[in-house]
Formats: sequence, C-alpha cells, structure tokens
Amino acid sequence: MEPLTIGCVVMAAGNARRFGANKLDAQVQGKPLIRLALEAVPMEKFCAVAVVTQYPQILKLAETFGFLAVANSRPDLGVSHTIRLGLEALPPCGGVLFQVADQPRLRRETVGTLVDLWRSHPERIAALGHGGIRGNPCLFPARFFPELLALEGDRGGGAVIRRHPETLLLLETAPEELRDVDTQAALAELDGQGVSADDKT
Repeated sequence: MEPLTIGCVVMAAGNARRFGANKLDAQVQGKPLIRLALEAVPMEKFCAVAVVTQYPQILKLAETFGFLAVANSRPDLGVSHTIRLGLEALPPCGGVLFQVADQPRLRRETVGTLVDLWRSHPERIAALGHGGIRGNPCLFPARFFPELLALEGDRGGGAVIRRHPETLLLLETAPEELRDVDTQAALAELDGQGVSADDKT
C-alpha cells in the first residue's frame, strides 16, 4: 500500500492587531519571523506546501522556497478563510498539517517527527504539545477536511479538535518551541533570550 500523501499549510495571513504591525517582518536574532517559519517546514515530508498570506513580499519568499504562494485578499474573513484557501490550493492529500508563522523557536526536526508520528496513527489528529496542553502545528486526516472547510470567521482547527477530543494525539516538545509572538513585548523578550543555531535548523 502506498504511503498517505501529506500536505502543509503555512498560515501567514493575519493582520496581527495585537502586534501593531506586520509581525512576520519582525526580526528574531537577525531573521524575519516568516523566514524562520518557512525554514521550519520539512518539505521532504510533504507532497506540497501552501503559504497563505496577504503580503506580496511573503508570496515572493514562498516561491523562493519552492512552496505554493496563495494570496489571501480577505484576511478580514478570519483564520477560517486562510484554512479554506490553503486546503483548496493543495492537491488531494491523506492529511494536512497546519503551521502558524509566529513560533520562531519551532524546529524543523520536531515538525518532521510530528509527521512521522501521524503516519503511525493516520486516523488521529496529531499536534505538538507540552504538559498535556495542545499547541501548534496540528495535522488533520482527510476525514476532517469537510469540518475544516465549514469553519467561519476566526474559528480555526481548534474548534474541530474540541468536537473530537478523543482523536487528539500529542507529541511532547519543549515549551519554547510552542511560544508564539503576539505582541511587541513578547518579541523583545524572545529576541533578548537569543535563538541558537540549533534552534534554526
């Protein structure tokens, strides 16, 4: 039997109202958040990677990585619209991993381990977590795509997970990998701590 194909959607379309600017251009130890996010994608694990964004410069950057550049002209419609655009841009897949773009310490190896874990349990929803608390990314099997496509507004995949808690499979990882950057203060704190070379591979 052929292995299930897996796609990836990098969600980089938000308005970042709490941050006060396009946070994906913000630098952590000399690299923009969006570049760190794309470098964390183990592209060899996926049949295709779609980067959904409203920003022309991120669309161009996605293409340099060999990813599908998906324009989101209506970020005001919320994360559900980003999910829909990403799913519709990918070829048919047995599962899709959704990765946010503001976790600068997320490691490529960790994402790859999550994909491998899901391949052993393809009926489950797999996600990174720490101490039993779910974080991102999350990988959904195709049977949940209709529910993901039915989401509206700022409701994301968490709404689907909450309807099916028994399916959730967590991969324990270090808490710093799960930290996102929602505010200028969070960015300053993270940047002050530094990001090692190992964190960027």
